[in-house]
Amino acid sequence: MFYRYLRVPAGGWRISRKVGLSSNSSQFTLGGEPFQIIGGSIHYFRVPRAYWRDRLMKMKACGINTLTTYVPWSLHQPERGAFNFKTQLDLVAYISLAAELELWVILRPGPYISSELDLGGLPSWLLQDDSMRLRTTYPGFTQAVNTFFDKLIPKVVPLQFKKGGPIIAVQVENEYGSFAKDESYMLFVKEALQSRGISELLLTSDNRNALISGGVIGAIRSVKLQKLSQRDIQDLNAIQPNSPSIVMDYWTGWYDVWGDLHHVLPPEDMVSTIREILRRGMSVNLYMFHGGSSFGFMSGALTNPSYKALVTSYDYDAPLSEAGEYTPKYHLLRDLLHRFNRVESFPDLPTLHYREAYEPAIMYQHLSLWDALSFTEGPFKSLRPVNMESLPVNNGNGQSFGYTLYETTITSGGFLKSGDNVRDRALVFVDRNYIGLFKRQSVELAVPDGKERRTLSLLVENCGRVHQGRDLDKQHKGLLGDILLNNIPLRNFTIYSLDMKPSFIDSLYHAPWKSLPENPGFPGFFMGRMFAYGYPSDTFVKLPGWEKGVVFINGLNLGRYWSIGPQQALYLPSPFLNGGINQVIVFEEQEGDFKVQFEDTPDLGMEADIQ
Repeated sequence: MFYRYLRVPAGGWRISRKVGLSSNSSQFTLGGEPFQIIGGSIHYFRVPRAYWRDRLMKMKACGINTLTTYVPWSLHQPERGAFNFKTQLDLVAYISLAAELELWVILRPGPYISSELDLGGLPSWLLQDDSMRLRTTYPGFTQAVNTFFDKLIPKVVPLQFKKGGPIIAVQVENEYGSFAKDESYMLFVKEALQSRGISELLLTSDNRNALISGGVIGAIRSVKLQKLSQRDIQDLNAIQPNSPSIVMDYWTGWYDVWGDLHHVLPPEDMVSTIREILRRGMSVNLYMFHGGSSFGFMSGALTNPSYKALVTSYDYDAPLSEAGEYTPKYHLLRDLLHRFNRVESFPDLPTLHYREAYEPAIMYQHLSLWDALSFTEGPFKSLRPVNMESLPVNNGNGQSFGYTLYETTITSGGFLKSGDNVRDRALVFVDRNYIGLFKRQSVELAVPDGKERRTLSLLVENCGRVHQGRDLDKQHKGLLGDILLNNIPLRNFTIYSLDMKPSFIDSLYHAPWKSLPENPGFPGFFMGRMFAYGYPSDTFVKLPGWEKGVVFINGLNLGRYWSIGPQQALYLPSPFLNGGINQVIVFEEQEGDFKVQFEDTPDLGMEADIQ
């Protein structure tokens, strides 16, 4: 199927398929000819499928010759027996498109990928095993990896270089050197790939100080960095002399967390570092070339020094913006690569998509959280609190994302203590009246007096599991242990799973929505309509006057918004819209403005240079 595309993208000469990417000297060769990887990362799962071609063509027009992408296990296998490689997650279609556009591909199938995803892209149902040791040769983990690789790897084997496809290299795991809990783990992953037919060059990728502990025999080591120092190159050369040097992740920007500023890297800093990398004859991959969006609940979190959840946008201050716009970085990089490649001309720049500021959607219907509970899976009775992953939902796979509501009966007021058992935020109610908030740091809350039986409710949100670090095994969400009232543990809970999957949002169609009252209750769902005349355009959802929640467009989870910023607008790509009427549903936790605005410019918040 690929014989039409047997040309080296950068040079255009026909090429032998007998030998793939080789690292037997200080320079890579591909098909026996000298080859320098000038790569860029674009993740298919962060870009609407309808825009894959647009983004890859813009990448090619910049002078990039190799596409790299991670493969998110958690999205491809949301439940133990359920696999999804369709539509937005059609990896084969994505790689085939790269081949059609004459881009080589470096595949990074994990199983752990980090990528700022919840649990680093590992499925949360792994955490149902209390003894689970992620990223080790613990049998419960390796069996799950084997089951996933049995489905994934046969799909990509025919797309390898030596079989006429575009895949020239495959990465073994990701940044294992900074985790390194099991000496035989990397060998297990390497053999899991090779035994299923992966025969192209293997590589590993780590920060400089973890290069040794992250490697595996038979795979070339690569480094991740943002500033190039003599030390980086010396360390890499010392570990593998007479090998090509590759910066597998040159970070073009950085990610953002809620409550912080929007991180940017000055364009001239990026270009001068890439120029230096190329001047030294090294290969490089830009992470990210185009970041895209962490739609839905896929964003991860940091724990060091304290817990901070990542924003929805994955713009990354990359050369191609979240909405696929050319940035100053893009133009500087294109000029640099044009001079470096010494080719007559690059492809023309694809035209940009039109962006539109639509009329606001006025919210005209309201559904209180309490009226939506009958549409959830459950409720479940339990003597003690049960964490999200251990709930008997989703065919026994537990709950991965969203909110969980815990209700019990109390007969007195006093002081409520959470210990450190709330993950990650809980709105607390007595008889459905809001009394306060538990965050990870806050430990005590006053409950108003009252002798009669009252319902105490805790609406707990998973704000994102950490995506890196040595505590991956400890990422359970919901309530992890006892909540105390006057030092006595609460018992006899009724638990509702609110994972807000598309099926749940669709089912709300039958819910008892009411015309928006003067003082609607919170938390609640708010419904409105937005009109897109003719062919829809890209736009940005803005929610001034709203506090914190989630936006659904035509049933699709666009992601979280939170007034604390930095991000103040959610990217809404035109493929998510219909010509004509579009349904807008907002789940808001605490306060709303009752209209949703649509602007033609992004707003990622106040900027701060990356330190």
